[in-house]
Amino acid sequence: MSTNVDTGEIAHFDRLAATWWDPRGEMGPLHAINPPRVRFIEQACAGLKDKRAVDVGCGGGLLTEALAAKGATMLGIDLAEAALAVARQHAGQSKLAIDYRAIAAEALAAELPGAFDLVTCLEMLEHVPDPESVVKACATLVRPGGTVVFSTINRNPKSFALAIVAAEYVARLIPRGTHDYAKFIKPSELTEACRAAGLHPVALKGLRYNPLLKSGSLADDIDVNYLLHCRKDPP
Repeated sequence: MSTNVDTGEIAHFDRLAATWWDPRGEMGPLHAINPPRVRFIEQACAGLKDKRAVDVGCGGGLLTEALAAKGATMLGIDLAEAALAVARQHAGQSKLAIDYRAIAAEALAAELPGAFDLVTCLEMLEHVPDPESVVKACATLVRPGGTVVFSTINRNPKSFALAIVAAEYVARLIPRGTHDYAKFIKPSELTEACRAAGLHPVALKGLRYNPLLKSGSLADDIDVNYLLHCRKDPP
């Protein structure tokens, strides 16, 4: 198993495994932001049909299933075993042929370099000790000319107020302890890590959640949640 693992984070998401597919439960905000995430990804790779893709940090498979339903051949990887069990069960119920593996991104990159047209890594970088290692692994996994999409949380007073204080303690939209402010990543830091890994940043977009309407949307504001589309340049 990779050393780039926070066992506390894995245990936290394993505890939430049973709630992954309940849109009215603790994962409700994730269900709300999933459609705009999928739209962004679909546009970034000019359609998903017949694309070979890997979803890094797939959790219970919300994004993985949505991409598979659009025609992508999906592999979902995570180290939270209970979440993977839920993902496998739900994929079976949905009659979607998705492969799920308990393997770290770095280990998969060593096994399958350049094997994927699309690599997604959403809401995962802020939960590992060494996000740059994951970025490098994603860059290794994608083929030259392929697409990589990341999403994470910006690090500033606004993101602390909204993503932690408001979301976890005031509105209780997500479980307490989900986020650690020190692990939030500024867009400048992520784009620098991507360039260092051989990825070319193409587009940056904000991701907004409306707790009153319980809906998600893409936005120009990248102060809190944001998506980054990168392309791997040919050698």
